[in-house]
Amino acid sequence: MNRDELIANSRKARGVLPQLLEEERRIQALGALQEALKEGEADILKANRGDLERGKSAGLSDAMLDRLLLTKERLCSMVSAIEVVKTLPDPLGVERESTLENGLLVRRCRVPLGVIGMIYEARPNVTADAAALAIKSGNGVILRGGKEALETNKALVGAMRTQLSRLGLEDLIYLIEDTDRSTVDLLLSLRGEIDLVIPRGGAGLIRHVVDHAKVPVIETGAGNCHVYVHKGADLEKALRVLINAKTSRPSVCNAAETLLCDEAIAPVFLKMADEALSALHVELRAQEGARVYMPHALPASEEDFATEYNDYILAVRTVSGIDEALSHIARYSTGHSEAILTEDGQAAEYFLDRVDAAAVYHNASTRFTDGGVFGMGAEIGISTQKLHTRGPFAMESLTTIKYKVKGNGQVR
Repeated sequence: MNRDELIANSRKARGVLPQLLEEERRIQALGALQEALKEGEADILKANRGDLERGKSAGLSDAMLDRLLLTKERLCSMVSAIEVVKTLPDPLGVERESTLENGLLVRRCRVPLGVIGMIYEARPNVTADAAALAIKSGNGVILRGGKEALETNKALVGAMRTQLSRLGLEDLIYLIEDTDRSTVDLLLSLRGEIDLVIPRGGAGLIRHVVDHAKVPVIETGAGNCHVYVHKGADLEKALRVLINAKTSRPSVCNAAETLLCDEAIAPVFLKMADEALSALHVELRAQEGARVYMPHALPASEEDFATEYNDYILAVRTVSGIDEALSHIARYSTGHSEAILTEDGQAAEYFLDRVDAAAVYHNASTRFTDGGVFGMGAEIGISTQKLHTRGPFAMESLTTIKYKVKGNGQVR
């Protein structure tokens, strides 16, 4: 892969975009993606089995292998996610209009961003989600997945391009098959050719993209998420939420990585958590004040509280109260999703108001931070920055504003 090839593919995608001005054409393209996943099922799953075997040989954790895994059921869910995108309101067109005193008609319109570069790790479902969201919002997409999912992504994109070719739209999607780090830097250098780069993965990937990009970037993915159990918590409810936040799918960015517990309830709650989480094979790493009540826990280092594990590992710390919990979160949070578990409504509002994150929860699992769950359809990721979008990064965030102004000879 060289610069000229990448520029050529970006320009091919841009050349196709005018065909997506009509919503009907975009709906046809989304239908083609669905057919690709259905008709290509056998080849896609075969390629995925190969990636899984290589991942096991390379020593990937069970949580990371689960992130990589595709099954018939997961492929069906990907098809269903595209169906949801199809049925969402058209994100393009006139948003509002007004007539000025001089007679000018000013229309504020939503328009596509253009060509989007998507850099992500071992999550093959992102390949289909990114393609669907880009097309529905009138964009082209250049995909650069991780080496762990290369054969799966080749099968997915090959099937999608084959179906799109029947509509003359195959150039909307392009996969960079070279997984060397240099291809990331090449993509990041294409100012004027790529309109936006979206990194989705671990903190290291995101940091590299932000530090080296010459094109606009929206950060997604890094999730050092906290569950804070306040002294006013219903302990059984809190334990149920904590278990879900940590173990339902630990490899994803909205899984909990740290438990904070008020000292007042630590003797009871941390013992409950130690027994329940250890039985679920979660490795606990606790600071000294918490380890007194958690016989299964290992000592926690400072680094543990700054780590997004994406695995069956949980850091634990006791705090003197809500302000110390807020201070800890402010220091270590990536701004993704944070939760307080309490029956004290005043404490909950205090926490919700003061935590600086994309999603803040009261008595609910951090695992709900998801574009589909929030009613936005599929998502490209969770934005942890404040511009130009925050939280679930869904379809509308792949558009921008254009003003169309009509006059009758007015001058200024």
